[in-house]
Amino acid sequence: MGIFESNAPKGPLAEKWVNHKNDINLVNPANKRNIDVIVVGTGLAGGSAAATLAELGYNVKTFCYQDSPRRAHSIAAQGGINAAKNYQGDGDSVYRLFYDTIKGGDYRSRESNVYRLAEVSGNIIDQCVAQGVPFAREYGGLLDNRSFGGVLVSRTFYAKGQTGQQLLLGAYSAMNRQINRGKIQTFNRHEMLDVVKVDGKARGIIARNLVTGELERHSAHAVVIASGGYGNVFFLSTNAMGSNVTASWKIHKKGAYFANPCFTQIHPTCIPVSGDHQSKLTLMSESLRNDGRIWVPKKKEDAEAIRTGKKKPTELSEEERDYYLERRYPAFGNLVPRDVASRAAKERCDAGFGVNKTGEAVYLDFSAAIMRYGKEAATTKKLNNPSDADIQKLGKEVVEAKYGNLFQMYEKIVDQNPYETPMMIYPAVHYTMGGVWVDYNLQTTIPGCFAIGEANFSDHGANRLGASALMQGLADGYFVLPYTIGHSLSEDIRTGAIPTDTAEFEAAENEVRAQLEKLVNTNGTKSVDHFHKILGKIMWNKVGMARNATGLKEAISEIQALREEFWKDVRVPGTANEMNAELEKAGRVADFLELGELFAKDALHREESCGGHFREEHQTEEGEALRDDENFMYVAAWEYTGKPADAILHKEELDYEDIEVKTRSYK
Repeated sequence: MGIFESNAPKGPLAEKWVNHKNDINLVNPANKRNIDVIVVGTGLAGGSAAATLAELGYNVKTFCYQDSPRRAHSIAAQGGINAAKNYQGDGDSVYRLFYDTIKGGDYRSRESNVYRLAEVSGNIIDQCVAQGVPFAREYGGLLDNRSFGGVLVSRTFYAKGQTGQQLLLGAYSAMNRQINRGKIQTFNRHEMLDVVKVDGKARGIIARNLVTGELERHSAHAVVIASGGYGNVFFLSTNAMGSNVTASWKIHKKGAYFANPCFTQIHPTCIPVSGDHQSKLTLMSESLRNDGRIWVPKKKEDAEAIRTGKKKPTELSEEERDYYLERRYPAFGNLVPRDVASRAAKERCDAGFGVNKTGEAVYLDFSAAIMRYGKEAATTKKLNNPSDADIQKLGKEVVEAKYGNLFQMYEKIVDQNPYETPMMIYPAVHYTMGGVWVDYNLQTTIPGCFAIGEANFSDHGANRLGASALMQGLADGYFVLPYTIGHSLSEDIRTGAIPTDTAEFEAAENEVRAQLEKLVNTNGTKSVDHFHKILGKIMWNKVGMARNATGLKEAISEIQALREEFWKDVRVPGTANEMNAELEKAGRVADFLELGELFAKDALHREESCGGHFREEHQTEEGEALRDDENFMYVAAWEYTGKPADAILHKEELDYEDIEVKTRSYK
């Protein structure tokens, strides 16, 4: 428990961050010029951190496997970013954002971290507006807000349906200023394959140039991991196909604890799986649940008729539709948190009410919103006795202004017009709340190695509320890490440049080269994707939306066997010393095959249901998650000791001083 207790901030909750900033050590501007920092990943967390650290005077090196930081997967976070500004005057506050986040995470996140997140959230909006991010505005010119799941206020700032992209462009422009000044060196098309420790501290990385195949040594006084989440362990997910766990997993194997790997989010608003040919899934923003109503037919015979093409959803009357979220959760309706909405959709489809050919889809319907907005627009325009067609036309224009690019994306993928017929959606793997364990300073259990954004575990507990990913990534990068990293770097003002011609760098490079050579020399018969797809099916079927002890034990055994087969029979064409996309994939899948086992092990040990972790043995009579606060109110931080099966569990107890812990209810 020592490492956990020693890093807890002191004082009353509302003063902890202020007091902590006053107490930690700093590096003066002249000394910052002599300190190097490596940032791995250039999405919202990494990009904002790199720009801010360089602005402060540090020498920064950034690494990303894409051809530009602008290609980071953060662009896919469409719906918005939370902040406690209370611009709507609807009762929002820092405390309410803090409380909603703790409750949304099912009381499995750190109180002090979440309060800090809520506290700095408003600064993020000011920062991004100053950068020129084109947030939506209301008629008076003020920034507009919409609501997201799990809250009763409107606190989500948005830029149409492309918020992540616009925020990333803001961070990228801040990076470009520092690149132009020579304070950031960018290494695009580079992948970190190991961290280098010298005297126990992170002092650099081994990276592979993905264009030439060369291995490179890069040194620094600190290493920051901002490489995102690990949802692609399921193969099919809403993540970009290149998203991976490698950077996080490599530091885990070198001593960084991995926390709560089983806390993974299933997003309820995704385009359903259409067949075995797919390599990824597409997310339809949760913002659509503001105005879209979710339903299935009340009668199984109607669902069957729709599945076989004998009926259209528009032929069913209101009385023939089951708006099941509004029925089960009247207080929050369609805006219940993601885990609740996902399980409810699965329950309806499992009961035989699904509406696509496979029976695994529900409807997201905008017809009521189109009519509502149309009537409002007609009234505003002073139209007397408008026809239904006029009202629909006006309503569609309003909906298009709010969600147009999302509707366009849906129509291109599904070949159906969502203005005319309801969207079909189904849950899919999306975000990971688990990740690298970090202390209040965002430092891992490796001194000098930090993890920020989705790569760490720290703020979301067992379930993330919508629009909080962008908030956490930018909070960590702009307003937390730039303060806290100085506490560690203050010990390095006399260290000088870190040489790369040392035994530690030599050993790390040799280890990486040996693994790459092993992969290309296996000369097996099966492709990397063959193994990844099998792993994904094991994970989805036995470690997915619903889990039980029998299935988890089977998953662990099956993943172990699959990993053994992978190293005997994978085929990676080409060589290690050239551009080799299949080799890149192979290394990432090798890491997923280890993570998948730890993921299932973590889910098996946690004998309760909470947030996105749903154990079938632990549920209420109504089918809701049943927590066990007496035995499992802790962060499960796993220490690597040679293989996932032998990982050692460390428990960071969660203490709540300022809120009452109670059963999570959205009814």
